[in-house]
Amino acid sequence: MDFLILLYIPYPSWLKPEIIPGLPFRWYGLMYLVAFSLAYLLIKIQVREEKLSISNEDFTNLFFWAIVGLLLGARILAAFLYDPSGRYLRNPLLVFWPFDEKFRFVGLQGMSYHGGLIGAVIAIVIYCRKKGLSILDWGDRIVAAVPLGYTFGRLGNFINGELYGRVTASPIGMLFPHAEKVPLRDPRILAIAQKAGIEFSSPLTLVNLPRHPSQLYEAFFEGIFLWGILWFVFRKRKPFPGFLIGAYVIGYGVVRFFIEYFRQPDADLGFVIRLSPVDNPPYLLLTPWNFSTGQVLCFLMILGGSILLILFSRHHKKTLLRSTHPSSTPKVNLRKLRKRLK
Repeated sequence: MDFLILLYIPYPSWLKPEIIPGLPFRWYGLMYLVAFSLAYLLIKIQVREEKLSISNEDFTNLFFWAIVGLLLGARILAAFLYDPSGRYLRNPLLVFWPFDEKFRFVGLQGMSYHGGLIGAVIAIVIYCRKKGLSILDWGDRIVAAVPLGYTFGRLGNFINGELYGRVTASPIGMLFPHAEKVPLRDPRILAIAQKAGIEFSSPLTLVNLPRHPSQLYEAFFEGIFLWGILWFVFRKRKPFPGFLIGAYVIGYGVVRFFIEYFRQPDADLGFVIRLSPVDNPPYLLLTPWNFSTGQVLCFLMILGGSILLILFSRHHKKTLLRSTHPSSTPKVNLRKLRKRLK
């Protein structure tokens, strides 16, 4: 039995959500600050490389409003989409209320990546239009920097012991101390418990089993891996403005779609699309034909990113045609001149 216990990885007991016990300063919030700072520096590097003539004030304001849009969108979508109880619909003021029922500070619990993306896009488009900046060029610079910062957000989830994956008997499975306990009466769960060497007194009890550390999967593939492709492969070889935007949206959608197979869906939502007759609890990976809310949103990202690439490519070709056929301009002037002569 002692040998079997080594068939999973214990969650590091020294990791705590609070930086200093007893004080409301959490690693998750600090990871957000690190992520924003890193993204800021990477965008600044691109500004220097391209020798752009943008003032520090405009650059800082663009970044600031992008963060505001991200935080607002992430919180609003998480509150209304991932909370089926209707609590926030009944009282929208609770969306940004950082205290619990006993008036203890708990922060804003729950942030949606897809909501943050939507909010940031809206803020960036509005600011760029107001300041006369190229939306596509600045969008490319931002998405080339964002994924690496996103890595730290997922590390914050890992430190919190939240957003863990589905139950697994794999040696890379990790025993999260606050994970949802599952019923041993399910023979599939019982087999995993026995294989992992988990001790239990009765097959009728609930037990905590090893799970995929999906936060770490996301930190690497949605962060470091995707950033490396955008930064080192495509950033200086993009065929047209907006290419990195489309590549990022597609790349994130593809990577996250497959990682969702290892991440446990929200208990209240489960699988929003079931194409398999298999009885599939959300904590088990039994079939690839049951899809979570995250996978549906990622599929829409892949579809939307593909459409964006087509639209941006066509826009670029039209722009090139206008620049290579200046003869079209005199024709317009002749028409205006004829109208004036009449």
